[in-house]
Amino acid sequence: MSAEASGPAAASAPSLETPKPSGLEPGPAAYGLKPLTPNSKYVKLNVGGSLHYTTLRTLTGQDTMLKAMFSGRVEVLTDAGGWVLIDRSGRHFGTILNYLRDGSVPLPESTRELGELLGEARYYLVQGLIDDCQLALQQKRETLPPLCLIPTVTSPREEQQLLAGTSKPVVKLLHNRSNNKYSYTSTSDDNLLKNIELFDKLALRFHGRLLFLKDVLGDEICCWSFYGQGRKIAEVCCTSIVYATEKKQTKVEFPEARIFEETLNILIYETPRGPDPALLEATAGAAGAGGAGRGEDEENREHRVRRIHVRRHITHDERPHGQQIVFKD
Repeated sequence: MSAEASGPAAASAPSLETPKPSGLEPGPAAYGLKPLTPNSKYVKLNVGGSLHYTTLRTLTGQDTMLKAMFSGRVEVLTDAGGWVLIDRSGRHFGTILNYLRDGSVPLPESTRELGELLGEARYYLVQGLIDDCQLALQQKRETLPPLCLIPTVTSPREEQQLLAGTSKPVVKLLHNRSNNKYSYTSTSDDNLLKNIELFDKLALRFHGRLLFLKDVLGDEICCWSFYGQGRKIAEVCCTSIVYATEKKQTKVEFPEARIFEETLNILIYETPRGPDPALLEATAGAAGAGGAGRGEDEENREHRVRRIHVRRHITHDERPHGQQIVFKD
């Protein structure tokens, strides 16, 4: 028969029973704080309302603030139920305990949660976990996100929605090789690829200032369109019909300089950064003289589209007999 414990020692030993939910509410006995007995093998921790069971061996295995608390160097207070009170958020305390048990833990994917865990590791002086968190945060900073996302237009309605939903100028490349009903010239495929490569390079360079769209369903073979403030400003068509032999052929050009120039031109349609004082002063004198007739010109200019065709389509054959000439009208 086991003897029932009695005396002062039994009265001072903390209870290991799991507290009932109703017992978590502070009552009169909850404020009777007393020191934890140094010889307790198991420890019950209440960290900001988060309850944890662990051992003194786990808490004192590494040189941390928890080791100082539970090795007798610092007085540790408990409530009436024997729970050691730590006035700290308990959100990441389980991760702290797992690191003390195993020497490593999976780190959070979120940068915010990783920063929170780093703050807790610094508070408890867990140096190994501090180093792991700092290294993970540095790797996240060095890892570049995708530079740009380029939507592919699937319908005219979607294109209108994309144009209406952005405040940025827009560059659209339409390329659809299957639209051709003739054979291609020998350099057309290379030039089509060059147009696509230029589009990708421009997207990487100006992705923060311009919206880039791809269209693979349109009626043209290769055509660039430039939009500002919701309307088309310019268009560069890169295809033409030529006569190389006795039959018509489709030729794709690569007007790199023209495309780059039009891309720079639509940058002026970015969100206005305010009037230029020097420009206002220079144009102030002419404002009154030309104000009467300027309104109609400006209205017409708003609906004007600058179209550049590298080669225009030929609808008739004017070649002298025996000659091979590329015609332009």
